[in-house]
Amino acid sequence: MTLTVVNPYDQSTVAQLPFDTETQITEKLDRATTAFSAWRRLSLDQRAAIVRSGLAKLRDNSEQIVRDVTLQMGKPLKQAQGELATLFDRAETCLELAADALSPDILPPQPGLVRRIEHVPLGVVFDIAAWNYPLIIPINVIVPALLCGNTVLLKHSAKTPLCGRHLAEAFGNLAVPDLVTDVVINHDQTEQLIADHRVHHVSFTGSVAGGRKIARYAAERLIDTGLELGGNDPAYVAADADLDFAVANLVDGACYNAGQSCCGVERVYVHETLYDEFLSKAETALRDYRLGDPLDEQTTLGPLASRTALGELEQQVRDAVDRGARLLCGGSRVPDQSGNFFQPTLLADVPQESVVMQEESFGPILPVAPVADDAQALALMNDSRFGLTASVWTCDQERAERFAGELNAGTIFQNRCDYLDPALPWTGVGESGKGSTLSRYGFWHLTRRKSINFRTET
Repeated sequence: MTLTVVNPYDQSTVAQLPFDTETQITEKLDRATTAFSAWRRLSLDQRAAIVRSGLAKLRDNSEQIVRDVTLQMGKPLKQAQGELATLFDRAETCLELAADALSPDILPPQPGLVRRIEHVPLGVVFDIAAWNYPLIIPINVIVPALLCGNTVLLKHSAKTPLCGRHLAEAFGNLAVPDLVTDVVINHDQTEQLIADHRVHHVSFTGSVAGGRKIARYAAERLIDTGLELGGNDPAYVAADADLDFAVANLVDGACYNAGQSCCGVERVYVHETLYDEFLSKAETALRDYRLGDPLDEQTTLGPLASRTALGELEQQVRDAVDRGARLLCGGSRVPDQSGNFFQPTLLADVPQESVVMQEESFGPILPVAPVADDAQALALMNDSRFGLTASVWTCDQERAERFAGELNAGTIFQNRCDYLDPALPWTGVGESGKGSTLSRYGFWHLTRRKSINFRTET
């Protein structure tokens, strides 16, 4: 059995990788388990130094890594270069936070007693990573997991397995070998791995349906999971917003990475006093995108990673129009193209019950609806089973704080969107998932608490 990776720009074959056999999977898991026994005994400073040497290997291979990202999933080369830079930034933040996050909690002294809470590693972390940000999604788990003292078994997406290979090559051949091991496996083998007693935690980024399956498999063994399942992220442009700034950022938030971002802007509510002007400016910005070869530095919008996504996006547009929305630009795949290109799309007057307002689009679509006031905006923003991020575009700090207190989302932005600060926890509400990556809380999610209770005087 062979996994074939197809270039979404020209449908050429990028790579063919053999699926791991049952014997190979067992051997890799054994090596990860053996590595954990040695790795957990090193000090945090020792682990940090070795992690840095793995990051250095990634830097040495930067040119090939970013090219492979573009070839596998269509991200424009400049954006792939930016993703690799973000990888290093996030890794550095994790390294800076590790000592404080992992230091034992020392309880108030009591005569003749030593009491503290230690944060100890779990074991082998099984990381099931997505294709849309194929470098930073796995690094969000790999670096903190390693610093905690865990080892990582990495299953990358079938669309981007070369990224899994690059990460395993960088972190798998260090002073302690096999800290990160990649596997190329199918869904049945994934289920079998989760059931294996040598796996102690599962991290998954992907669909809600996939997350439910992972949670069910893990529940059989009573092990924990970290699930990042996407969103339907709303934005509100208040009456006092800096309109030009809001338009530029929201259009970028909807179309960056061809709209294939879990925290990308999925629906926009605009105060009625700014509505027409917002639509006019947004249409101009959307028509300015340059579609083409993602290896060409002039390209600003690459193809979608999946060819089947084109039909799904067209169906969302048709549903919105059938319900009364106005299609101002785009709305369909680019005709006569071998690439998986979808036109940057602007929908106006989109009813709240439309599929595009209720489901994750994962494409360059900007659906917009007018609102009369803050109260209506808040009600519509919270009308979702997802809750990853939400953004409020206003010059009024009090308004932003008021929305932050009422919005049901893991991250609330004022005057920004589609951004992860590695010092803040990345977490979701509802069907956007459970658990946290990044920040100090990302470390706690990859450790367990051990209570130390010593009586020193008898």
